[in-house]
Amino acid sequence: MEFLKRLFGKQKQQPKVDIERRFQLLNRLGQGSMSKVWKAVDSNNSIVAVKVLDREKTIRLEQRFVGMNRPREGQIAIVLSHPNIVQTLEHGITTNEEQYLVMEYIEGVSLSYLVDAQNDRMKSYCLSYCVQIGEALDYLHVNDWIHRDLCPRNVLVDDNNIVKLIDFGLMVPNTPEFRKPGNRTGTANYMAPELIKRQSTDQRIDIFSYAVTCYEMFTKQLPWPAADSLESVLQHVNNPPKDIRIYAPDLDRQVAETIMKGLERDPDQRWRTARKMANELRDAAVRLSQEE
Repeated sequence: MEFLKRLFGKQKQQPKVDIERRFQLLNRLGQGSMSKVWKAVDSNNSIVAVKVLDREKTIRLEQRFVGMNRPREGQIAIVLSHPNIVQTLEHGITTNEEQYLVMEYIEGVSLSYLVDAQNDRMKSYCLSYCVQIGEALDYLHVNDWIHRDLCPRNVLVDDNNIVKLIDFGLMVPNTPEFRKPGNRTGTANYMAPELIKRQSTDQRIDIFSYAVTCYEMFTKQLPWPAADSLESVLQHVNNPPKDIRIYAPDLDRQVAETIMKGLERDPDQRWRTARKMANELRDAAVRLSQEE
């Protein structure tokens, strides 16, 4: 809980920043549902990524946590330090009353692009990417966080094939207050059944999302037909997932079984920790490399 103690301690008030005067905004890197991200040059001539959160959408999200003392995304991101998590250098408020984050600039591609491409690079490094995502997720869980929105679009892969988690907008502390039933946030196709049913949740909702992500990485398919609403995603509750070997018949048995266990609808039947799941995938990777 040391992270949370530091986070909820007194925060020094920072002056508001005029983004367009402070940075040279070079080009748009992406736009999510709640933010815009630019490649930019900082005043010290370093290349960074600048993320600005949409003010109105952020207010609507924060209204879901009224009275719960949920930290802002910048407050969370600034204390994270792991090789598979993008480094946040600064956060604050703009002169337009928007939250912003300054992050290391990653030269690379979105994991969602590699999932769609299924190119030689993806086929060669897919298992390595899965292990690295598990490492990042284990780090978050050990430090008492629940990500709540793990999916390929929230992962970057740099030019050296190092995975970086990049978005913490829905992340919450893993405390009783935030594990209570009711708050259903995330990306529908990656939501665990207990989250869809508005039951109590814990870090195992992330393990479910991790397994869906790994499944998609190997197959370019989801374990269930893609859903465009929470009503249609109820199939996660009512129907078993399709065996991954239907789409990837040559997939190593240990890898396949590890992913399918992460997709169990009953959280008690899933991997209890991201570490255990990642270790199984790593063991398979080591064995496969020795068999080559």
